[in-house]
Amino acid sequence: MVFSDFFEKYWPFVALGLWFAYKWWNSKRVMAILPELKKDGALFVDVRSAGEFASGNAPGTINIPLAELGRRLGEIPKSSPVVLCCASGTRSGMAKLLLLKNGYSKVYNIGTWSKFLGQ
Repeated sequence: MVFSDFFEKYWPFVALGLWFAYKWWNSKRVMAILPELKKDGALFVDVRSAGEFASGNAPGTINIPLAELGRRLGEIPKSSPVVLCCASGTRSGMAKLLLLKNGYSKVYNIGTWSKFLGQ
């Protein structure tokens, strides 16, 4: 089987694999700079639902559910770094796009909220 035939047949799986690899790499990158972000006064925002947040959360995080984020942008200063988390990194990825679209420049997606527990 030629590579082009393989890619044509299996491109959705390749794309999915690349997406998960990117999420893993990006999360590791944010974890590496987390001490610096904390020193710079970063705000840690968990975008899971209120019920999910109540069932377990990392100390120092605030809860602004993704569905409410657009209405609550005033609670997030644009001058500080913002580190987002959720259950898997997907909702926090959407939150990152929303913040970037609204003029926030220092926005980071750490992925799952439990990654804050080791810091």
